[in-house]
Formats: sequence, C-alpha cells, structure tokens
Amino acid sequence: MAEITAVMVKELREATGLGMMECKRALEEAGGDLRKAEDLLRVKSGAKASKAAGRIAAEGVIGMFVAPDAKLGAMVELNCETDFVAKNEDFLAFARGLAELAARKNPADAEALAALELDGQEVEAKRQALVQKIGENITIRRLHRIETHARIAHYVHGVKIGVMVEFEGPDEIGKDIALHIAFAKPRYASRTEVPADVVEREREVLAARARESGKPAEIAAKMVEGGLAKFVSEITLLGQPFVKDDKLSVEKSLAARKAKVLSYRFFVVGEGLEKKSGDFAAEVLAQASRRAARVGPGGRLRDT
Repeated sequence: MAEITAVMVKELREATGLGMMECKRALEEAGGDLRKAEDLLRVKSGAKASKAAGRIAAEGVIGMFVAPDAKLGAMVELNCETDFVAKNEDFLAFARGLAELAARKNPADAEALAALELDGQEVEAKRQALVQKIGENITIRRLHRIETHARIAHYVHGVKIGVMVEFEGPDEIGKDIALHIAFAKPRYASRTEVPADVVEREREVLAARARESGKPAEIAAKMVEGGLAKFVSEITLLGQPFVKDDKLSVEKSLAARKAKVLSYRFFVVGEGLEKKSGDFAAEVLAQASRRAARVGPGGRLRDT
C-alpha cells in the first residue's frame, strides 16, 4: 500500500474541510489516491466538492486596467514570496503598469508581455531591477485581456481576487455580476458548459450516497437527480443564487434587467501554486536580515 504522508493528509483536509483522522483513513482505504479518497469522504460524510479552487496558495496581487470607455481591459497576476512585498507600492505600481500594457499591446501570454517595453524599458529588465531592489523573487504568472463592442465591468477584492466581465446591459448589473463572481467563483457559465465527466463523477458520488441511505430505489433515483441539479446550479454562474438577491438566480436577475453576460474570467492570487510553509516570526526575521545586509552607513541601501 502507498505510504500516507502528512502532506497528503493536509491536502485532503484543505480540499474537504474534514478532520485529520477521517482524511487519513480515507487515504488508506483509497490506497493513497487523493481523488478517490475525496470521493469516499463525500459519500460517507456529505462533504462538499473540493474547495481548492478558492484557496489562496501564494502571495502577490492582481493588477487591473480598464479603459475609460470600458471597451478594453486586462488583468495580470504578479506573484512574490511574501505578503509584505505584495503591499509594496513599487510592486503594486508594476502590476498596474503590466495590466495597462497587456491591454494596449495584446501580448499572447506572460512571456510575450515580459518582452515588451514599459516606460522605455523592457518589462523583464524592470522585473529584474525590482527583484534586486526588494530582495524577493517576482514572477509574472498570467494575464487575461478583453476588447469588446459591448462593455467591461471589473472588480478587485483587496488585491487577491480579480474579475473581468464582458456584458450587455446597464452599468450597475455588470458591476454586480463582477462582485458576485468574486464571491461565488463559478467554474462554468452555464449548464451546457459543464463537462460530461464532471457531471458523471458527481452522479457516482450521489448514487453511492443514495445507496448507503437505504432508501427505496425509486426515491434514491430522485435523490440523485435532485442532488445533481443542485450541484450544477452551484458551479454555474447562471444557475447560482444572485449574491444581491438569493431568491433569484443570476440568470433571472439578468433577464429582469434585460442584460447578458458574454464572457467572464477571474483570477485568485496563487491559485494552484504551492505556498512554502513557515511561521510568521521566521518570515519577519528573514525580511529584517535581508534588509540589514543591504543597509550601508547612514542607513542607506547598498546597490545589489
């Protein structure tokens, strides 16, 4: 049997929100397969689907730019090592500059963005200079750009979650939908976009849960279909209860205001990245040590 490590248990706990021993037993039963263990826990405990998509796993910010006419915009995820640097004004200004550059020049990806010029200097050279000045690694991770004949709404929650929505309709509905997406993080726009394998996996979990309930087959089948409908509505933008009026779905709220969402995208800083573990005190000491090493006579920073 595969060795069950503390890292595996931790990952399963973060995905399901369940206790350490429950997660360890599930991993042992699943032979170390994280996905099978998660499904087992969901069958046995009714745990919700993986929460990993909303987890912030690394530091950084979302740089956002939308043109005054709301027809052109872009957002860029800029990563760093610690939350201290994510609050640094030079770092924040770099992120904002990257977002505007991405909007205006339309680079294919982060690598192409790094090759462009920003304020008369190549982006990669500016990044390296900022690394030298701040003393941490800084990376341009990803970008998203919209150019449209409709309108763009955007929302940034703090600096960690960024949303861009391409929409038709009144300005206020676009802003409300952007806020809703930041809160609910829908994986798909509508039920027709949900992949068949995602639906089938959920059906298998619900069917196993229904069998364990001991209900008659007819009732169990209704439980599965009802659960599946609820699952699809929870992961799709149009099916979710609207954050400003949970008695209406987003789809009905849009229809009531004669509005339409054409596309959307959201970034969560560090999503999918592994964050280095460590305690706060050690992080502060490391920051202080790096700064002390660069301070010369009179408190001036040495060139590095």
